[in-house]
Amino acid sequence: MIRVLIADDHAVVRRGLIQILSEAFPVIEFGEASNAQELLKKVTEQTWNLLTLDIFMPGRSGIDILGDLRQTHPRLPVLVLSVHSEDQYARRALKSGAAGYLSKDVVPFELVDAVRRVLKGGRYVSPSLAEKLAMDLATEGQKPNHGALSDRELEVLLMMASGKTNSQIADALALSPKTVSTYRARLLEKMGMTTTAELIRYAVETHLVE
Repeated sequence: MIRVLIADDHAVVRRGLIQILSEAFPVIEFGEASNAQELLKKVTEQTWNLLTLDIFMPGRSGIDILGDLRQTHPRLPVLVLSVHSEDQYARRALKSGAAGYLSKDVVPFELVDAVRRVLKGGRYVSPSLAEKLAMDLATEGQKPNHGALSDRELEVLLMMASGKTNSQIADALALSPKTVSTYRARLLEKMGMTTTAELIRYAVETHLVE
């Protein structure tokens, strides 16, 4: 029996993953978590063969949770699924201990392939990501400025670049608007910029947002 825990705050995404994986694996059992608290509780109380994890979870990001799981459940393979492109979070997720990274817009057979590979103890990255990682090795030391940002700072940058206001970002991340303003100030300092417009232009030019 394969036991898969699906962590995503959108019920429709969880239902879709369950349907796809149920058709590919005849003997499989699922658990669901819609936030970080539920996820950590279920991981502690039960044994799982695989965790599929969304990057953006209410309260805490998937990257933060990965850090905890690496310490408490190092043998639990985690496949990260995100609406964000590989350029934004894949390297961070893999560095934090994920066994694989997939964009949510992949076709079902690629998801199934990734799950099979991770369940067998392997790691999964798309061909395009593998090429980017190889290029990183060749250009080590020439990382873009956003490589120095924390996971939360990058999250705030992406939301700002997507046109969200401080209040909207605060609501989405369960933060106060004052805290979001503090993150904005840190972003400007770390990136060597003076205006929000510069941050947004950088995000667009480096393809962090479309």
